[in-house]
Amino acid sequence: MATFKHISSKNARYSDAEKYLLFEHDEFTMKPILDENGRLIPREDYRIAALNCDGQDFAIACMGANLQYGKNLDRRDVKSHHYIISFDPRDGTDNGLTVDRAQELGAQFCREHFPGHQALVCTHPDGHNHTGNIHIHIIINSLRIEDVPMLPYMDRPADVKAGMKHRCTTAAMDYFKAEVMEMCHREGLYQIDLLNGSQDRINDREYWAQKKGQAALNKNESPSKFETDKEKLRRIIRKALEAATSFDEFAELLLREGVTVKESRGRLSYLSPDRTRPITARKLGDAYDLAAVREALAQNALKQPVRHSVLDKLREAGTVQRLVDIEAKRAEGKGVGYEKWALQFNLQQMANTLNAYTEYGFASMDELNELLSAARSELQESREKLKSIETIIAGKKELLKQLLTYWETKNVR
Repeated sequence: MATFKHISSKNARYSDAEKYLLFEHDEFTMKPILDENGRLIPREDYRIAALNCDGQDFAIACMGANLQYGKNLDRRDVKSHHYIISFDPRDGTDNGLTVDRAQELGAQFCREHFPGHQALVCTHPDGHNHTGNIHIHIIINSLRIEDVPMLPYMDRPADVKAGMKHRCTTAAMDYFKAEVMEMCHREGLYQIDLLNGSQDRINDREYWAQKKGQAALNKNESPSKFETDKEKLRRIIRKALEAATSFDEFAELLLREGVTVKESRGRLSYLSPDRTRPITARKLGDAYDLAAVREALAQNALKQPVRHSVLDKLREAGTVQRLVDIEAKRAEGKGVGYEKWALQFNLQQMANTLNAYTEYGFASMDELNELLSAARSELQESREKLKSIETIIAGKKELLKQLLTYWETKNVR
């Protein structure tokens, strides 16, 4: 499937962009690869063309235009925009896409959507790690040197005037993506819906972090797969979504792994134990936003059988669910998030057990019920109060043992 990406650059050395297109570069450092004599190594295969440069070198033409209009002279100015169209690796074998045809499509795309800009259009036959995907690089000077007609993605009078700069807005990116999809449809190429987001949204920083981490593992001959912090978080969220049938249950399952989920203004954010600031669902992907989470929970609820009450579970199992040994889990290295969940779980389990036995005629548990209710309120105030409440509840274990003995006797009958 074709993808479309944009990168803006403040680098005033336009020749660096051309150098990247023509010579081999390290995929991690993005620095040129040199031979044994310290010379640049040309790429084995590519197609390149300069547009609106009047026969000049791209870098010289861009710098001349900048001086003419007095633009792009400050180091903070965006000097160029780099657009990349990457085709599906299968398009070459299945749909007859060639490097020459891709170059023609790239040049046509540039003329139609970036008129009035000095540009380089270069097509490479292969991607990172020899994935085999033909891809087009379109690099334009951010300055426009000619008046142009108003295009659908433009919304200001300045967008059509010479001497003004290109703006890559959200509306513009949506328009370009729609045009890429239309181009692929017209050419009979593989394509995905670029306008409706991605289930897992991976930006350049995460992509390269994963590549570098995996390369380090491979160097150490480790067979494991490297995971970025975001991918670990996605895996934890997916696992919780597979089991939960309500948002509260979803939040509880995440909390067991030390992850806190928060909803604010219809948006979700996730805070993992190793971070001080939460990650928004938007940065993780569409599969982790509120709408997708609610949809998954609703589907799970339809698939799940009717859940029995605690009393029914006791009747079936003939015993009480075991409490979490917090001290043992702490010794295993579990963090604060897990400890917080375990305290809540133990208190709730005791409360459920006591309520179930009350239905069997034991009406002398009011004091403990009130104590548990107070404990849940104090849980939100501080962990220190939780520890004292847990100590108080531990003193009531004898009563629980009596209840369990009674239940086992009654169950035997």
